[in-house]
Amino acid sequence: MTATLPSTPVTVTDGSTTTGADFADLATRMTGRLATPADADWNQVRSAWNLAVDQRPDAVALVADVADVQVVLAVATATGRRVVPQGTGHNASPLGDLSGTILIRTDRLRDVLIDPARRSARIGAGVVWGEVVAAAAQHGLTALAGSSADVGVVGYTLGGGFSWFARSKGVAANHVTAIELVTGDGVFRRISATCDPELFWAVRGGGGNFGVVTAMEFALFERQMAYAGALFFPIERAREILVAYREWTADLSEAATTSVRLLRVPPMPELPEPLRGKAFVVVNGVIDLPADQAAALLAPLRERGPVVDMFAPMPTAALAMVHMDPPQPVPGAGDGLNLANLSDPVIDRLLEIAGPQVERCPFLTVDLRQLGGAAGRSVPGGGVVDHFSGEYLLFAVGMAPTPEIAAQVHEAATGMVTALQPYSAPRDYLNFRERAVDPASIWGSDLVKLRAIRAAVDPSGILRANHCI
Repeated sequence: MTATLPSTPVTVTDGSTTTGADFADLATRMTGRLATPADADWNQVRSAWNLAVDQRPDAVALVADVADVQVVLAVATATGRRVVPQGTGHNASPLGDLSGTILIRTDRLRDVLIDPARRSARIGAGVVWGEVVAAAAQHGLTALAGSSADVGVVGYTLGGGFSWFARSKGVAANHVTAIELVTGDGVFRRISATCDPELFWAVRGGGGNFGVVTAMEFALFERQMAYAGALFFPIERAREILVAYREWTADLSEAATTSVRLLRVPPMPELPEPLRGKAFVVVNGVIDLPADQAAALLAPLRERGPVVDMFAPMPTAALAMVHMDPPQPVPGAGDGLNLANLSDPVIDRLLEIAGPQVERCPFLTVDLRQLGGAAGRSVPGGGVVDHFSGEYLLFAVGMAPTPEIAAQVHEAATGMVTALQPYSAPRDYLNFRERAVDPASIWGSDLVKLRAIRAAVDPSGILRANHCI
């Protein structure tokens, strides 16, 4: 299917103009589809998962194969444009202005192949975690998936990947065995620990700075059930539960990966009546132990009398429901950072931001996920992000149905990060930073090596990532 081509000139990054003839050539050379602002479905095609992000590239290439990616890179180079790879469009906010770019969407690369004998998966770059988990479950296997079923596997993993098994299995990127990508120089490469190991190191945690990933292979794990769920306490008990959670997690088994949240449940009719429109402090997560052992581990928190207790044995295929993330695209805004600890001053700041006394809290949720365990240890042969810095991973998000409300939530998120910066860990988590930041805050001293690797595979700097090195 070819695009309807714009008849007016398009300004490109070097200040010159090109006409629709450039896109006509690209459209005819692609197996997939090229969409432009002249297409009737342009607004849908250009959308990020976060509907509050207004992406306006020059064109969107819905690629069907490796050859499509290569031709898009070639045409972009010839016309002075840059290229932005994107799967589902999560974490698109840091990209900013996309004028002068072609957005490569990998939605159509959706193959999922499970090898039960090798306990591994091979997926196309457009696959989301819900598809992998469902396919793996048919063989008694599971994956180090994100907390949302519709998060793209590739984008999540290129940032590192924090799963409900992170404290027992570590960072998801460390379990990747091979990646296929087209680097910025247009070369298709299959990389692994033994084939181009430096690039393999850089891509696992370096985001989309090095190439357009078309396929990925990674390990799966034998697991059919886990003890998972949530404990809801009235938000008026927030300080008590935050302190109790800190004490509980101080020497917690690595089998438990949990979070504590200050949650304001929207008044949506499809939600359970005991939760609808109310505010809570919630402890949720997964305990990868037999049910009796998991219940014993959870007992100190249960003894505090939650108003709702959802913890129970659960199929691993259902773990995406634990965090109650939205099942479809929504408009939102927020930001996060890694915290060194959950000290009293940190709790004080959190309660000032989203505690029971805050009548008009801009955030739907302020979420603290415990790090440490295998997620906090460096791994030989791992990627550039082979572990997470700090003891807790913080993320706050609010609904942003209008640009004005989005601006207010962004301002509140910036204030939150500023207030908690004195208690931050040395490095942040790429996937939880929703604003453009100094890359040193994510990659630290590894930036020098990362930039050298990027220069070798993308010498013209054609690629743009949501967080650039």
